[in-house]
Amino acid sequence: MPTDFYYPADESRRQPPLWSRLFSSTHAGYRHLQPSGPLPSSSRRPGRFRRLFLRRLCYYLQAVAGIIIAFIVLAALFRPSYTRLPPHYSSLRDAVSQSTDPGRGNPRNEKVFIAASLYDRSGDLARGYWGDSVLQLIHLLGEDNVYLSIYENDSGPEGENALRELSDRVTCQKSIVFEEHLDLGSLRTFVVPGGSQRIKRIEYLAEVRNRALRPLDEQPERYDKLLYLNDVAFDPMEALHLLFSTNAAETGVAQYRAACAVDFINPFKFYDTYATRDLQGYSMGLPFYPWFSSAGKGQSREDVLAGTDAVRVRSCWGGMVAFDARFFQLGASLPTASVDDVGSSPARFRASHDTFWEGSECCLIHADIQEPQTNVEEITDTGIYLNPYVRVAYDTRTLSWLGTTRRFEKLYSFPHTLINHLVGLPWYNPRRAEVPGQTAQETVWVPDEKGDGNGAFQLVDRVAGNDGFCGRPGLQVIVEHREEGQKGWETIPMPV
Repeated sequence: MPTDFYYPADESRRQPPLWSRLFSSTHAGYRHLQPSGPLPSSSRRPGRFRRLFLRRLCYYLQAVAGIIIAFIVLAALFRPSYTRLPPHYSSLRDAVSQSTDPGRGNPRNEKVFIAASLYDRSGDLARGYWGDSVLQLIHLLGEDNVYLSIYENDSGPEGENALRELSDRVTCQKSIVFEEHLDLGSLRTFVVPGGSQRIKRIEYLAEVRNRALRPLDEQPERYDKLLYLNDVAFDPMEALHLLFSTNAAETGVAQYRAACAVDFINPFKFYDTYATRDLQGYSMGLPFYPWFSSAGKGQSREDVLAGTDAVRVRSCWGGMVAFDARFFQLGASLPTASVDDVGSSPARFRASHDTFWEGSECCLIHADIQEPQTNVEEITDTGIYLNPYVRVAYDTRTLSWLGTTRRFEKLYSFPHTLINHLVGLPWYNPRRAEVPGQTAQETVWVPDEKGDGNGAFQLVDRVAGNDGFCGRPGLQVIVEHREEGQKGWETIPMPV
């Protein structure tokens, strides 16, 4: 009997040989399925190619999205940024978590002066997360080790009531001052084009910050650390790390002139670019990780990418700053003296006295407490550090996200470099490399003799100060009688 059976009436059951199925074209199979007659005009080749193109484009986009997600997940798991605490940070955290005793976060019982200047019209800061965090921090430091000074002005009745409620809850030594209206008569004014007398915004900000420091002049107590707080949401444990863990020596003692947190206006964007300068005095790159540009030697950027807790900078702020308190107390001797003779002790916040030149008071204070630099291109350390382990935000929701977004931020470094070059960051500063005490040529605004605010920019020779790296051209003045919803300051256009 034959072994092969053939059913001519059942043609559909026949299969081609295996080798033919393996090597036949998919496209050929597709052709085989098409009707043998002519296609309608709507189904001819252009429409078919368009559908194939869109199908392939969707496939490629899905593939790219999958690769990006995979990179993000792998980076978060295996190369997280600033999430694995150094051993001495973990030791301090463990000491805090394993006890409820006051002062458990202050292992050497250091004396800490906490200062803040507030504007809190709704009272939400003093009554809310900020006030609670300050009270927790005082408990962790030990009430006997802390002096709290808060100055608030022009915040209205709700702000005043909230501040009084907070004052009633404070258990350490304190100075809680509320002024219904700050007298502006003592502040320096500048004649602007048009002839009006205006007060610089930085002059005003420096004054209110200094008012929070006034109790230092009246206290016989010598403090080890000064912690200056903005109106930020912060973790009290991270405030302890800023104070006692930053740049710790082998003895475990933190060593710095100043140590700054990193502040965020949203889960990705670094906020305080105005006050921060890298180790060679360059302004910031784009305000996302690693924040600093590669200009000059790029040492600050390299420190961030290396994951150090002591990123070397010339100035910073970051919403929360720990200072060596000796610079701010009577009897201190500052290492530098500026052209405005602010080198006398103690250190205080100030503004630039050039009309159309601005520098943040939070940068100028760092200029005054660091050693004078004779060659900014060769600076290796200033004693001023940014600590990216310590992060704060301007709302609690953003603060809650910072533990997640930092895990994959190392992926930003390449696009950060690329976009910095495309947009030309950092901005040029003609005074960045000036050496204090040496004669430098500077372009300054020279008023005319009429005193009507008119004048001209002129290139003049004068003795350089210690703060050229902080500045940039411009003039911002306060709005003394602002209306509801109006900002408290405005920009005066640069004369041409």
